[in-house]
Amino acid sequence: MFVAVRKFFRSAPHRPPLPADKVAHAYRMCRFNVFQASFFGYCASYLCRSNLAVVAKEMQGTLHYTADMIGNIMAVTAIAYGLSKFLMGGVSDRCNPRKFMAASLFFTALANFAFGASDNYHTHLVLWGLNGVAQGMCGPPFSRILTHWFSPRERGTVSGTWNISHNIGGGLAGVIAAFAAGHWGWSGAFFVPGVINLIFTFYLLYFLRDTPQSEGLPPVEEYRNDYTDYELQHGKQTREEELGTRDLFVNYIFKNKLLWLFAAANFFVYVVRYGMLDWAPLYLSAVKGANLTGGGVALLVLEFGGIPSTLLMGWLSDKIGGRRGLLSFLCMWPIVIAFLILIFNPPGYLWIDMGALMMIGCFIYPPVLLLTLSAIDSASKKAAGAAAGFIGLWGYIGRTAQAKGFGELVAHYSEAKGAVFAWECVLWIIVGCALVGMTLLFFTRNIRPKA
Repeated sequence: MFVAVRKFFRSAPHRPPLPADKVAHAYRMCRFNVFQASFFGYCASYLCRSNLAVVAKEMQGTLHYTADMIGNIMAVTAIAYGLSKFLMGGVSDRCNPRKFMAASLFFTALANFAFGASDNYHTHLVLWGLNGVAQGMCGPPFSRILTHWFSPRERGTVSGTWNISHNIGGGLAGVIAAFAAGHWGWSGAFFVPGVINLIFTFYLLYFLRDTPQSEGLPPVEEYRNDYTDYELQHGKQTREEELGTRDLFVNYIFKNKLLWLFAAANFFVYVVRYGMLDWAPLYLSAVKGANLTGGGVALLVLEFGGIPSTLLMGWLSDKIGGRRGLLSFLCMWPIVIAFLILIFNPPGYLWIDMGALMMIGCFIYPPVLLLTLSAIDSASKKAAGAAAGFIGLWGYIGRTAQAKGFGELVAHYSEAKGAVFAWECVLWIIVGCALVGMTLLFFTRNIRPKA
């Protein structure tokens, strides 16, 4: 069975080269299709990932779950997602992204259907962990797509544009989950996104492609005439060989000191990111008096706030020579200010809270994008998925820590000293993590892409 699975996902073989007069048109069409398909596919994946936070309050009331139990469910999917993203990143570097990404959406849909049909806590733990594993297969294929279809000098712009799929998918997840839960109960927030993911499974199978060579096209460096100095000195190779497992993980990942610095920074950036994405609806409901719709809108505001800044910072990082760490460092300052606004803004001024959440979303997503891109820049194009998965693993360890830690903190202090005190403790911890993340990002400010 393992051999059959490996054969199914293996990289597509190289095709005979197309005639020279057809290369330009075929390249433009393929680049457009792989970009838009992976973009909308990743949007769809978020519908089945960010839906839990919206209905957490309703699940507490209906299923008698505590904040600690909700935190455990979030934590198990976070660590499962992080481990899957790292391991599947290495696997995806040698697999066909067309089948790999489609399989992710298919299994994610199944996990959501089963989750919505169950009312048992331990079953929910297992199912949301399996959902995390399936979700971890979805992002790494884009690293392979990015490095094979787009040259290094355009990756910031392309990644910045693609990365808003996080924001669109995450924002729509809140609205769709709130709408579905309002009509069909909390389980509807899992059934409706599951159906959408099934539809996009077939969409990806139709539009996605593997490498340019699998379509009879030359490598992107040749097409864009964008070779690095190293490649010019050692000869332009049109035949690209996949890395072995040991070479991939040992030489290009574990021995890469820059990756470890990016990973450490990503840990704290993800605590800040998911400190609000996981808990904003529950926080606004418990402390600021928001309803179910308000919780869904909070996720929409958080996610959509990051769209213009992600586009701008991705493009700008190309223009300043790939100094992506510098831009990430500068983006952390407004985030600290926004959390202070949340802490000191009294109940009754929900529009101010929404403004602060938009400010957080606006400035947290550029570091998320640029740290991943920095990892890809520091590794071989044949190790792009593994590099992105490695720092993603540390990011989701951070998410796991905050999900478990904040859930227990709120459950404990809400009973002892009240919900307001408990949530203020959470927000101050997030501020501290933001400051640590800023310190680590300061040391990456002068790092540029290397050959």
